Amino acid sequence: MVYRDYWALSRWYAHHARFLGAENLYVVAHGADPKIAQICPGASVITVPRETLEGFDRVRAEMLDGFAAGLHKVYDWVIRLDADELLCVDPLVFPDLHAAFAAQDVPVVTALGFDVAEMAGDAPIKDGPVLAQRRQIAFSGHYSKAVAARRPIPFQLHGVRVALKRLESFPFHMPRGLFLAHLKYANLAAVEEGNRVRMDIASGEGTGLPGLGWKHADEDALKFYETFGGKKVFDWERSEQHAYDTLSVKPSRVERFNLVKARALKLVHRTELPARFGDQG
Repeated sequence: MVYRDYWALSRWYAHHARFLGAENLYVVAHGADPKIAQICPGASVITVPRETLEGFDRVRAEMLDGFAAGLHKVYDWVIRLDADELLCVDPLVFPDLHAAFAAQDVPVVTALGFDVAEMAGDAPIKDGPVLAQRRQIAFSGHYSKAVAARRPIPFQLHGVRVALKRLESFPFHMPRGLFLAHLKYANLAAVEEGNRVRMDIASGEGTGLPGLGWKHADEDALKFYETFGGKKVFDWERSEQHAYDTLSVKPSRVERFNLVKARALKLVHRTELPARFGDQG
């Protein structure tokens, strides 16, 4: 689901159209916007009204859960991502996304997430795969999200909601070599434009609007870059091993929401993405 965020959407479309086929992509446009169809030719664009943002998170979640349930009637797996998220594989583990999912026999897959950051001195980003141009990344518990399901199941708070009686037994699986690349901070020019939109929306009238993360988006972005730059630098093998060993086990099982999700741990290291990822993004 998307509102503006054109640069991120363009990379989301280019990446997933290449690996999954444009005909298998669905974009929910939050308000009429002909530019979305121009950015995503071949994808199915579904427009929903933008008359009110009250109860935004709840309404959005329920609508997307319902839409995903319909897609499960015709697809083996339904992948659910934000416009600034890419599902990627390590080519040393899986040749492509099809192979990654063919190897899974679980109801829900969680991907190991990382933030991609623009660093001081980086050239302005050009058309083409992001991960060839932005290789500084930091693994993130927050963005290690449930990304795909084999049957209808509600997604919530980066995890999935299950029956209370299955809360302790529901399988949590994070395949080694499957990653969620979060692009929000990979393009500083797009960050600045997106923050203006977010702050304008969050400052509007009504209840249940997006929260403080949108209202103070510029401050949050500055804090992110400061924190990112202050992380310890590990080599890829050490960083990925530590992140996977930490986040692929002992998921949060939150009784209040009947929720199963990766722990939103903050890791102290960052690393450089190997060049073999460079044709993705």
